[in-house]
Amino acid sequence: MTRPGLRIRRWGCMVALMMFAAVCCAAPVGNAISAYVALQNGLQDDGGIADGGTAADIPARMLTAYKKAVQQIGTYRPTCQGMRWPILAGIAKVESNHAIGRSVAAGGDITPKIYGVLLNGSGTGQNNTIFPDTDSGKWDGTSSGERAVGPFQFLPSTWEGFGEDANGDKTADPHNADDAALGAAVYLCGSGRDLTKRAQLNAAIFQYNHSGEYVANVLGWIDQYTAAAKDPDLKNVPGKVRTVIEAALSQRGVPYSWGGGNASGTSYGICCSPSGKSGASIKGFDCSGLTVYAYAKVGIRLPRTAAAQAGVGQRIPAGLGADALKAGDLVFYADAPGRDATIYHVGIYLGSGQMVDAPRPGAVVRLDAVNAMSGYAGGARLL
Repeated sequence: MTRPGLRIRRWGCMVALMMFAAVCCAAPVGNAISAYVALQNGLQDDGGIADGGTAADIPARMLTAYKKAVQQIGTYRPTCQGMRWPILAGIAKVESNHAIGRSVAAGGDITPKIYGVLLNGSGTGQNNTIFPDTDSGKWDGTSSGERAVGPFQFLPSTWEGFGEDANGDKTADPHNADDAALGAAVYLCGSGRDLTKRAQLNAAIFQYNHSGEYVANVLGWIDQYTAAAKDPDLKNVPGKVRTVIEAALSQRGVPYSWGGGNASGTSYGICCSPSGKSGASIKGFDCSGLTVYAYAKVGIRLPRTAAAQAGVGQRIPAGLGADALKAGDLVFYADAPGRDATIYHVGIYLGSGQMVDAPRPGAVVRLDAVNAMSGYAGGARLL
């Protein structure tokens, strides 16, 4: 809370040609977790690519805590407007990766507890500021200095001013999912912000951590979770396009499998992704396998690779922007936009800035915001 800037890590992905299959994966822009937590606990997966983007990626008990805090915030900050669970999820994603790897009890207590590094000016985590102890180790387990605590990484001094008892046990505990989520909501609301306004949302996140990179990172996750929380509106989508989209949407929750998926549906994948992940034991889809399957439902046979799929149908140049896309279009991402050979990811556009895709090893087929991926490379219209 109001800590020095975070070390932001950005991870690229690639398309790999492996014998008979080409597969793909993608990473959201600015994908990272708090340096304090990462350094202390190693909360990384897939070579550092943190998985995220839909409610399915958030442990159920943590998502319950976020939603509960939204329901309670009116009691504590009655003039606050626009608090939504994706806002809290965006913060918690960056701060602790939703406490993944921890046990969350029915009452919300998290074990083992999440501690950041000791803020003693040592330079760890690019932090050179000394924070003297304020809680005698009550929350952060040490009296030799301060360290951020819990899934929302509160400093003990900040928690004392904003912590709330959300679960009725008479204790406001930053290591409790419910209490921490409500405390974060109170802190973000301030004296009564309107978080539906982007400028005020930006200010709230900047108050949480004084770093422009941090704000951009959290906003990216908020946008992804917001997109994932909405069901696409297919009322005015024509028949064949609807068939394609519904086929892809029917696979939501199916695991990503490197090299997996074909015109008939899910399949076991191959080894190995650039980060060493094998799909050989996973029955599912990679990004281009999902598009092959969905378009097969209307008799269109797509090439197996994302890059090759860009050569099918009417190409929609990236320079026209995402507003040129229509529901059912393929949407591409490249390491070097303008060079289709470098395309590393493909999804199916749903409208309203959303797409359905199979993003990366460890994730599932899901909805993502179109702007969640880097290197937008335009689209292709097949129908």
